[in-house]
Amino acid sequence: MRMSLPPGFLDELRARVSISSVVGRKVTWDMRKSNMAKGDMWAPCPFHQEKNASFHVDDKKGFYYCFGCQAKGDVLTFLREADNMSFMEAVEVLARDAGMPMPARDPQAQQKSDRRSQLVAVMEQAARFYRMQLNSAAAADARAYLTRRGLKPDALERHGIGFAADTRQGLWAHLTGAGVAADLIVDAGLAIRPDDGGQPYDRFRGRIMFPIRDGRDRCIAFGGRAMSENARAKYLNSPETELFDKGRTLYNIGPARSACGKGTPLIVAEGYMDVIALVEGGFAAAVAPLGTAITEDQLRLIWRLAPEPVIALDGDSAGLRAGQRLMDLALPLIEAGQSMRFCLLPEKQDPDDVLRAGGPPAMQKLIDGAVPVVTLLWQRETEGQNFDSPERRAALDLRLRQSLSLIRDPSLRGHYADELRRLRQELFAPAPRAGRTFTPRRGGANAPWADRRTSVALPPLASTRSTLLGGGQATPVEDQLREAIILAILITHPGLIATFEADLDRAELSDPDHHALRLCLLRQAADPAAAVASLRDDHADALDRLMAQNHVRIAPPVHNRHDTDLARRCLAEEFAKLKARRGAARELRDAMEDLDHLADEGVTWRLSQAAAARHAAERSKLEDSADLGENRQELSKLLQNLIDDEIWVKKKH
Repeated sequence: MRMSLPPGFLDELRARVSISSVVGRKVTWDMRKSNMAKGDMWAPCPFHQEKNASFHVDDKKGFYYCFGCQAKGDVLTFLREADNMSFMEAVEVLARDAGMPMPARDPQAQQKSDRRSQLVAVMEQAARFYRMQLNSAAAADARAYLTRRGLKPDALERHGIGFAADTRQGLWAHLTGAGVAADLIVDAGLAIRPDDGGQPYDRFRGRIMFPIRDGRDRCIAFGGRAMSENARAKYLNSPETELFDKGRTLYNIGPARSACGKGTPLIVAEGYMDVIALVEGGFAAAVAPLGTAITEDQLRLIWRLAPEPVIALDGDSAGLRAGQRLMDLALPLIEAGQSMRFCLLPEKQDPDDVLRAGGPPAMQKLIDGAVPVVTLLWQRETEGQNFDSPERRAALDLRLRQSLSLIRDPSLRGHYADELRRLRQELFAPAPRAGRTFTPRRGGANAPWADRRTSVALPPLASTRSTLLGGGQATPVEDQLREAIILAILITHPGLIATFEADLDRAELSDPDHHALRLCLLRQAADPAAAVASLRDDHADALDRLMAQNHVRIAPPVHNRHDTDLARRCLAEEFAKLKARRGAARELRDAMEDLDHLADEGVTWRLSQAAAARHAAERSKLEDSADLGENRQELSKLLQNLIDDEIWVKKKH
């Protein structure tokens, strides 16, 4: 609505209405801290849940400020934020309180406003008519149904529930008899004009009627539940009108907004009866979409009411699918302090069923157990699936990366990646193997275990302890050097992070410095420049230690920052070799567990066989076919020399 306010109008408005009188409708002043005479007022903040009086109102200056959530503004800002009003709506409310007439609008805006006011008046007349009809003889079955649903007369009055008799022109006759123009009845969506040009007939017939009101408590539409089992649609909503856009409206938004302002958690249910049951059960901040899946506009409206609403899903496959669709819609929009949680109800139950069976405590328990978005995402991608092959695991990784790419906030995307990585490690972690012990045969008098019946573990032999693998080293030296080379190449060629993101994600780096640098690169994979900047800001010491290592500093792909092709090929080869070594190492660990009580010669033979298998695995196709020229040969030689030196030192000590 276009409208220009004359100079000084807003100043006069603010001067006539004190901010404390407006804010005082939403808060309870802390009289111990407030000084009423000086206009210095304090209260718990209406915008976030708290017990302390950190919300300050300065009546003389006309401003408020919260020292907890930093909310601030004047009286108009408060009305807009507390009651979800537009600027002009807030001006109109304040002008009405001040007794000031609103300035004249331009002719088109005035005409449109008058038209909407007329339609609202017609809708209110219809709501009163439907309300009266609920007490008629024709509504006996409807009253019985509502009684079975546990709704008492005061609840029916509170929610304005009515009834439309199964007659062709009951409402039409009532409204036209009251002097309402036919065009207004049709344009309000209350009647349908037939194609043959005949007299309009009622849209709602034989239905329990639920008025749909906007944030200013104006009736803008209706929802009707059919009493006949043969009706085409169980629920029928008003059509799109000048007043009603179902994709931008929520059922019960006005009362829910007031309840949220008092700190009540917001619950998003699926239908009218769910909302009414929740409100009557003590959960006043409940809303529902209007017969369709939640739209982006509705989601933004929900977040204006509460930063982390609880989505209460019916406990069936349709409810779960609705939650997953909402999750996909929300992922590009969520950010720090703006998300949602999902309350998964028992199978084949809705909030009304839960409340009738277990009362408010049962519903509260489910709400308290609501799960975050990342949990629902993980459940969707893993439940009921078998990941017994590398291909299936890779497909899971791909789906998770695609979902992560929808999150626009880099920091939040990084936290999601960390949590999904943790869940993935839990899913694929090998089951802990029970410690193996050796129960010796009872020997002669010289046997140290003579006459002992308990199992004992044999100590490792000296010749076994002297080997590198038997020395208890968690990460072989060569692996650490390859890890360092991989990270150094990615840091000096950040444009390759996205290309090798999956390989880096699956790499298991045990060195604390390497692990920290890897996580930082993964969190910022979509923004290479930000990744490098984050390393310098948050991990400067680890970065310095990495780049100071001799084999890193003189490595050709690190030294030559402009040869991206060389860096790409080196990364591919190093990742392939690291993967091969890790696979062979796991086989060696298993062999050691299985054979830890054989004679020393047996252990030595098995270790030599496993080592041979490891070296065979390292001779990958990449190494055989890659033509890296002198740079590759130089890098491999430097690495091998350093590896040999490190292993020799380890063996010596």
